[in-house]
Parts: sequence; structure tokens; C-alpha cells
Amino acid sequence: MNPPSRRPVRLRSTWIWIALGVLAPLGMVAVCSVMLLELRQDAWDRAEQTSTNLLQVIERDIDRNVEIIDVALQNVVENLKAYDLEQITPKYRQRILFDRAVNARDLNALLVLDQHGNSIYDAAGWPPRRYNNADRPYFQAHKADPSLGLGISGPVVSRSVGKPVLILSRRTGVPGGSFSGIVLGSLSLSYFDRLFQHVKLGRDGTINLYHADGTRIVRHPVPNSELAPNFADSPNVQRIVREERGSFIGISPSDGIRRLYTFTRVGDTPLYLTVALSTDEIEAGWRQKALVIGALVIALCFVAVGLALLVQWELRRRNAAEAELAQLSRTDALTGLPNRRAFEEAFGRAFAEACRRGGPVALLAVDADHFKRYNDRYGHAVGDRVLQGLARALSAAACRPTDFAARTGGEEFAILLPGTDAEGAAHVAERVHEAVSGLVVEAEGGSVGRITVSIGLALGLPRQSGTLADLFGLADAALYEAKAMGRNRTCYALMDAVHPTSIAVEA
Repeated sequence: MNPPSRRPVRLRSTWIWIALGVLAPLGMVAVCSVMLLELRQDAWDRAEQTSTNLLQVIERDIDRNVEIIDVALQNVVENLKAYDLEQITPKYRQRILFDRAVNARDLNALLVLDQHGNSIYDAAGWPPRRYNNADRPYFQAHKADPSLGLGISGPVVSRSVGKPVLILSRRTGVPGGSFSGIVLGSLSLSYFDRLFQHVKLGRDGTINLYHADGTRIVRHPVPNSELAPNFADSPNVQRIVREERGSFIGISPSDGIRRLYTFTRVGDTPLYLTVALSTDEIEAGWRQKALVIGALVIALCFVAVGLALLVQWELRRRNAAEAELAQLSRTDALTGLPNRRAFEEAFGRAFAEACRRGGPVALLAVDADHFKRYNDRYGHAVGDRVLQGLARALSAAACRPTDFAARTGGEEFAILLPGTDAEGAAHVAERVHEAVSGLVVEAEGGSVGRITVSIGLALGLPRQSGTLADLFGLADAALYEAKAMGRNRTCYALMDAVHPTSIAVEA
């Protein structure tokens, strides 16, 4: 059953074309808007990619430096276990203990502390410089937790050089044994200044390095106003520590500037690195382009409107074109089936005819099962091929001249069966399941697998009771019940029941 074609309409009024001349500039504005949005998205994509690349380079350098210092610390720990150092001369003892320290270029100090926090060995020479660091948090942390491993402190002022440093430390002695002290190395914060000094991030861009406890270790290009400020309560820092890697847009708590944050954890350390670019600076270049393009489009719109007002003639020989457009307006471009508009017109005619002459009207509401998976896994092109295959299967199942199959939207289809009883409609539903089960849709690397549909079958006697909307609603309700009962099945309901009973029919 195909919808009748509309009679061709001749466009006789010049005002119609004047109106179209006004609408054309609106289309230009729409196209321009889409283009500008794409340019804006490109600016954001470039900013995020730049941040990610920069983040990777800096993170690798910091992680490598930490690893080199840690190797030096572990070497000292192993040598403390392996040798009776008190029986070796100071010259050779220094070589044994600190031979790996020469590879750590940014290592300022390397000390061994006993269980009381006193320095007993010093890479700077013999005798060791006399310090007691028992009060330092990193010393207390190792004393309290034998399984701590590599500890990295927040910034502290070095007692040997009087400058802010990070302390990397490891516990000495046998694992699980009594606390015998620690070995520590200090990394000057000037290392980070050298690392960041050639990075240009714009006027309001920043690089930040945080400790897991919320302490901000360094900030570039504007340094911390105080040593080791803590931002543990900041939602931005909490998110960075919680997610460890990613990006988001947030407002900096220290200066109130809205920035794009790209962040990562530095290796397995408690350090978190962020690159933050000002959102205003990201869009600055795009805004300039938008102003120029927008001005040009507005000028063109005025020209188009002026030309439209000068149109004084009518177009002829449009009958064939209008008929084709009318057909296209009722046809789904992807599947070739009638669209929802054509289906609703045919549905209304069939229902009215059944009211006049009597007899049943059956309706199948068909929905592809798990259709979103095809789009997500294989892409929209494969999803379109699945829909086209379903359209062929439905057309084959609805084989009578009066049967009417249509795509009503997305992955939803419908089959109208005028003059068909419940048994006949059930047979059509079975043919649909059989036809769909035989579909083979190829994707990259092979078939997408078995394709199934759920069907809601509604049967009504329009002359006795109910309305067109009731029948449509019952079909939808039966379809949802088929989905709820596990999909790949048919459920149906009768229109003359006050509370329709849906019965599952396995496909």
C-alpha cells in the first residue's frame, strides 16, 4: 500500500521566491555557524594535543631523574648490607657506598642517617657533615612504616645549602627488621626551573607539580609565593589525584582564571604534573577569525536579501521536480522504505477503512536489538548497513499488496497489516524473525554477528472499540514488554481488552 502522490503545485507568487531569498541567507548563517563551531573545536583539539605532548615530555624527564636518584639510593642500601664498612678505609668506603651517585646529575646531597636521625655517611666526603634530621616528616614516615619503599617529601629547606629541595629517601636495613635508619638524596627545586624555563604557555598558562597530599611543589612561570602551599581542599587537585590522568576545564583556586587542565601522574611516584592553558587564550585566535568571517557572511546575507527582493518572475516546468520531492519527503533515504510521515498517513487511511467496513487491523512495532552496539563497535557505516538489511527483511516478510512496512525512526520499524487476524499477524512476525536471523552484515574483520529484533504485535477491531492512538500505544507497550523479557521475541496485545495481556512468543 503506497501513499498517493500529491498533485503538483505550480509556484505562481513571486512572494514565495522572495521568502526563499530571505531563507537562503539564514542557511548561510547556519552553515557559517557550523563552520565556526568546527574551527573552535579545532582550536581546543590543538590546545589539548599540545598540552598532552608537553606533559609527556616533562613527565618522562622527571620520572627518569627520580629513577636515577632512586637507583643511587638503592645502591647505598645494598652496599650497607653487603660490606662491613667500618673495616674499610674511608676512601674506599666512599667509593663503595656512593659510586652510583655520580650518575645523578641533579642530586645535591646524599646522606645515610642512623636510627636516631644522625648523619653517619655523606657522599660529599669523610668525615660526614653533622646533621640530625629525626624531626623531618620523611624520617618519621620511614620509622613508622617499614613497607614505605621510596619516599618523596614535599619541599623543605635544606639544612646543608639553605635552599628548597625535595627529599627522596629509602629505609636501610633488612625488610621487616628493626629500624636502622634511612638513606636520603636531595633534589633542588632549581632543577624544575631549568626544565620549564624554555616552555611558553601564553600569558596565563601554567605548569604545576603537586604532591599526592595536595602540596604544590613548583609553579611555572610564576613561582609559589610561599614554600609548599597546600591545595588539598581544591576540587581541581582532588580530581587530579583521584583520576591520575586526563583533562578537564576548571577555575584555578589561586588566581580565579578558567583553564584547560591536562594532567598525569609521574610514573609510580606520588607526584602529579599538570599543564594548564587559559581558555581565553585558547580561543583568542578563533575569535579573530570568527569576527572576520561573521562580518563577511552578514554582508553576503544583505546582498542575497537585496537580490531576492528583485526577483519578479516565476519558475515554470516544476511539476516533475515537485512530484519527485513529494515522493522523497515520504521515503527514508537510507533504507528506501516509507518514512514515518508516509506510515502515519497510511495508518490513518487503513484504520478509517476498518471502521467503515469492519475487520481487524494488525500492527507490528519492530525494533533492532542492541543497535547502539553496532554503531559503537563498528561505526555508523556498519550501523547503516544493519538498518538496510532489516529493511530488506521486513519488506520480504510483508509480502501482500496491502501490507505496509516503514521505518518510523532510528532503529524502529513498523508493519501495518490491514484485514489480518492475530494468527496471520503472528505468522508475519515469525517471518520477520526468520528473515532477520538470516541477515549477514559484514564489518571490518568479519561479520557483525547475529542480528535480532523485538516485535510488539497489536490487534484491534476499530468498529467495536478503541482508537488509532490506542492501537499504536498497545503495539509500543508490547514492544517494550518484548524488550523487558529478553529481546528477540514477539509480544502481543488485543485492543478490545481494558488491560491488555501481552503474551511472549519466542522467535
